[in-house]
Amino acid sequence: MPDVFPSQPPSASLETTVNSLIEIAGCSPVEGKVRWDPVHSTWHGSMMVISLVLAPVFISWSALGVFLVLTGASLLLGHSIGFHRLMIHRSFACPLWLERALVWIGTLVGMSGPFWMIRTHDLRDWAQRQRECHDYLAHRRPMLIDAWWQLHCRLELANPPAFDLGRAGRDRFYRLLERTWMVQQVPVGIALYLAGGLPWVIWGMCVRVSVCVTGHWFVGHLAHRRGPQSWLVETAGVQAHDVPWAAIPTMGEAWHNNHHAFPGSARIGLYPGQSDWGYQVIAMLEKLGFVWDVVTPETMAPRKELRPAMSQDRPESRFSQAARA
Repeated sequence: MPDVFPSQPPSASLETTVNSLIEIAGCSPVEGKVRWDPVHSTWHGSMMVISLVLAPVFISWSALGVFLVLTGASLLLGHSIGFHRLMIHRSFACPLWLERALVWIGTLVGMSGPFWMIRTHDLRDWAQRQRECHDYLAHRRPMLIDAWWQLHCRLELANPPAFDLGRAGRDRFYRLLERTWMVQQVPVGIALYLAGGLPWVIWGMCVRVSVCVTGHWFVGHLAHRRGPQSWLVETAGVQAHDVPWAAIPTMGEAWHNNHHAFPGSARIGLYPGQSDWGYQVIAMLEKLGFVWDVVTPETMAPRKELRPAMSQDRPESRFSQAARA
């Protein structure tokens, strides 16, 4: 069998654990200081300024089409499938060449490098499962403050946990992506310029990155503030909500309440009418033999801390029985 990620079939212990995080004595998600992050702030800020100033001037139908195609492809294949469902949650396995291609596309989304993405996600995931956590990790502050914090700052915990990225952390290709995640936009920008000139560069790179990064924060903010709920995790201090209108642009990631309930599942849209393009692509790749060991709620071990939410708009389905078995 070829080298895969993960290097072993998903087990029940991996389906609900925070894979890279190690709880060390005294670690806590509560006390910490929010500090300005000059690298990410400059990157995100410059992309937004370029988009606001130049995009209206250089707009064209072809540039808009390039923006839509590249944004959709990078979010679907890179962020949703490559980064989130594969590299972070290990919800399926695939050949190493396919894994690296998906992670590279995820890097092109423009949020950061793969190691930063894993640590940032897993820290928040772990913190929200505790009884209490810092406002930064819970998206608890008002929208404008949360936007500044998430897009331009970082949280330095007084007593942070440790991380072990495993095989991914030792992979030379991923180390290269971590060091050069911003530079990865250069070949894309050159190709866009040669194909369509400056309008394609501005819309296919700058606007795309700005919309992806800002949109990721915005949906994440809403998903921890308001919206429908199917499940509650009784031991968690932060509960999640679904953001139905964002299901298609996020490729299924907006069903965040489902994700909190079944974090290791490759399928996030669980109920009738819940669009999940990310899982549809994974299912197609499984039929073609490119992925295997796909985790779904039906194959996951029951969670004792999970119970149905008392919500009038809570969908009913077989997952209610499976999760409470």
